[in-house]
Order: sequence, then structure tokens, then C-alpha cells
Amino acid sequence: MFLAHRIPYPPNKGDKIRSYHLLKHLTQRYRVHLGCFVDDADDWQHTERLRALCGETYFAALHPRRAKLKSLTGLLHGAPLSLPYYAHAGMQRWVTQTLASRRVSKVLVFSAVMGQFVPVASGLHSVVDFVDVDSDKWTQYAHSKAWPLSWLYRREGRTLLAWERKLAARCDAALFVSEAEARHFAQLAPESVARVNWFNNGVDFDYFSPARDCPNPYPATSMPLVFTGAMDYWPNIDAVVWFAQTILPALRARYANVEFVIVGGRPAQAVRDLARLPGVTVTGRVDDVRPWLQHARLAVAPLRIARGVQNKVLEAMAMALPVVASPHALEGIQAHPGQDVLMADGTQNFIAAIGAVLDGQHAGIGTAARNAMLGHYAWDENLRRVDALLDRPAKATPTLTAKIVSLAEHRP
Repeated sequence: MFLAHRIPYPPNKGDKIRSYHLLKHLTQRYRVHLGCFVDDADDWQHTERLRALCGETYFAALHPRRAKLKSLTGLLHGAPLSLPYYAHAGMQRWVTQTLASRRVSKVLVFSAVMGQFVPVASGLHSVVDFVDVDSDKWTQYAHSKAWPLSWLYRREGRTLLAWERKLAARCDAALFVSEAEARHFAQLAPESVARVNWFNNGVDFDYFSPARDCPNPYPATSMPLVFTGAMDYWPNIDAVVWFAQTILPALRARYANVEFVIVGGRPAQAVRDLARLPGVTVTGRVDDVRPWLQHARLAVAPLRIARGVQNKVLEAMAMALPVVASPHALEGIQAHPGQDVLMADGTQNFIAAIGAVLDGQHAGIGTAARNAMLGHYAWDENLRRVDALLDRPAKATPTLTAKIVSLAEHRP
């Protein structure tokens, strides 16, 4: 059984890229029964593709506005708001009935919120892919918001961490998107350190290939700097607003043809408003992100809030595109700053790093970027780590690296 908080297709955003490749990989070894939520009306067209791939399937409609109202019940019970946000009687019935009627021996839970549907005393071999430490993300949000949101987000960080720890303690393996993310959770949940593990994301190198001849979407005289991502996601919104208002004007004073192009679906109002600024383009949803990457001068990832691994960085590097990214955006990515990618922290460092690329000072960094991706981000190779964990006997306690154990035992 594979339970996901969002339909794992199409693989066009961070969590769906990971969940789709994980699901597809598992179907090569198992008959997989899929239960997931659909929170975007455009995604209903893809249910038949997943039905053809899986055994039993259940797709539950999730309406974000209604779910937000429902989530407030968590305040009455001391629970994280994320759990009632996804609480769903139909999903629970489907899980219960499928476990009773099918020979299900293993369950993979994708995202901590889906763990609420799995019976505690089920006897299943259970693996939870937390992906990121979501609780820490909410705590980061609290630092950038005024009261009462700061209080609400801080509360969510605290209560969600309690749920993450509870879920990790009762599963057979708790997975994260990188060794760095796993190490961070091990410090927060030392009682579960023996179950904490990770597998890297991957990149479809044939699809994200610089050898493809994509049409140029930019004006001939433009010097485009591109940002890609879901533009209704707060860390992305914060990043592009900061870049457009703080960094871009200084760059345009020196390079008149520099254009900041924001590529991604469902742009929030704060993002759409940026299109009024000189040199800013907001595309909205595009059918294919590759032309926007291939013909850009460089990609920027100026994230100030982040957890896990940024697929936008992996994909741009796989396209042999120079990338200038913040330390937050590079966390967990196996690459060498200054050699494969450029890391910049703060306004002046971003301006200097981008200027150096535009002035031709980092020739060859794009090729080095793709080689770094080829060396560490092949899906088939990385997913073998999941196979090994699913093949272990239930309730085994796989040993992690001494490095992570040591960090958990000697946490501040």
C-alpha cells in the first residue's frame, strides 16, 4: 500500500517528482495499492494513468479552503493543524477495507500526515518517507511572520514534531531526502535514530538534457535569469519577492538587458504583482520548463526558508546551467560550491556571483554541474536504498552511520 498526501502525477513539482519515481519503482517489484489526495482540479485527468500502473486505487478530493477550516479543529485537541487538514473518512474506510481484503504486507507512507490512516497494531512492515522535516519548516515560517501567525506557525512546528516523532518511533524505517535532513531529524528524535535513513532524489537525465534543442522563449536581446518552482509556495514567494525588489535593480543598473523570469504555476498575488517591476516576467504554468532553463544565462535559487532538497536546483544543474543559490537552497545537495555551483548569502554576494557569471568568469561550471548530478542523482541507483529497507524483516532496526548516531547523542 502506498499512501500519498498528493497525487503522484504528473511529476512537475518537488514532492510529486519524488513520489512518482518512488511509486513507479515499487510497481516493478510489487502490486501496489495507491491511496492519495487530489488538490488541483487539473490533476484529475491523470488518475487513469495511475490506475493502469497500480492495483486498487482511491483518489480523494481535497479542497484547500475547506481543509483549512477543518484544520482549525486541531486547536481544540492539541493536535497539529496538518492532521485534521488531511483527515478523511473515505480515505480511512478505503485503507481499512483494502488491508482487510487484500494481501498487503508492506505500507509506504509518503508524508507524515498520511500516517494517521495506518492502524498502529496492523503488523505491517511500514516505511515512512517524511521527505523533509516539515515541523522545522513551520518553525522557520514563524520567524518571518507577525503575531498571530507567528504564534500559530510556532505551535504547528512544535505539535507536528511531536507527531513526526511518534510516527517514526512506530515504523520500521523513517526516510528523508538527504543525509543532512536525516541527521537533522535524528537530533530532534534521538529515540528513533536506529530507524532514520535517507535516499537522494534523482533527475531524469534524458529529459533534462542540454543536448535537446528547445525553442528559445526569450527575446533575442534578453539576458534572462530564471527561477522555477511552484509559485503558491511561501518559501518560493519569499525568495522571488526578495530577489526582484532587492537584487534585480542593482543588476539592471549594470546590465540593462537583465531580465528576471519567474516560471511556475499558480503564482500568488504577491508574485503576480512583481510583473509590474521593470525587467520582471511572471509566466504562470508552462507546459515544459526545459526551454526556460536551456536558454537562460543562469538559474537563481535565493531561498531564505527551506528544508530538504530543492529539485529546481537539481534540474537546472542537470541542464548544464550555471546556478547561483543560497545556502538554504543548497542544503543536502551533493555538489561543490565554487566548482559545480555558486553559493551566495546576502544581497551583495548574490549580486557579485551573478555578475561574475554574466561577465564570463565561470566558464565550464555548467558542464561541471551536470557531471555532479550524473554522479549522485540517478533514480534507479538511489531507490535501491528503499528496496533494502523494504526487504528487511518487520520491526528490524537498521543501523545508521556512526556520524548520525553521534550527532543525536551529542545534540546541543
